[in-house]
Amino acid sequence: MAKTFLKPINIPSEVSLSCKDKSILAKGKLGELVLNVHSDVELLIDDEKISFSPSNELPQTLALTGTMRALTKNIIEGVSVGFEKKLEINGVGYRAKLSGNKLELSLGFSHPVVYELPEAVSAEVPSQTEIVLKSADKQKIGQVAAEIRSFRPPEPYKGKGVRYSNERIRRKESKKA
Repeated sequence: MAKTFLKPINIPSEVSLSCKDKSILAKGKLGELVLNVHSDVELLIDDEKISFSPSNELPQTLALTGTMRALTKNIIEGVSVGFEKKLEINGVGYRAKLSGNKLELSLGFSHPVVYELPEAVSAEVPSQTEIVLKSADKQKIGQVAAEIRSFRPPEPYKGKGVRYSNERIRRKESKKA
């Protein structure tokens, strides 16, 4: 039976990829990331491409192979280009302020919410109602954005709260008298 390889990933010239003991190390201009590859997934690195193959034909192994391919694509894109998430704050008196690596959010509580950013994630506050998060690690930036949003998720009546810039809030009609 011939080995089937999934669609190969092209490696950009500014990224160096190395494989050692079932872990992939990607180095680029934005840093380096490591991915541990599952033992059921085999990989083949050429000069400018990386391919993945399942070690057997079980459905969960095929799914794992696709997952490993997607995660590898994310780390390659992360170290070369990086990822960005934008958050918007809606509401009277709701604002954000950045000091060092701490994000101070005024979200209508009796006290400001202080969120300390992890070292792999950086933030910018272009205006008081916008937060731009940047990182090379897609999983970390998504987790940080979700944690910041969870302090005050958008409510359906007036849309007040923290939301992703591309998120659409389903609005409800207010109660009638």
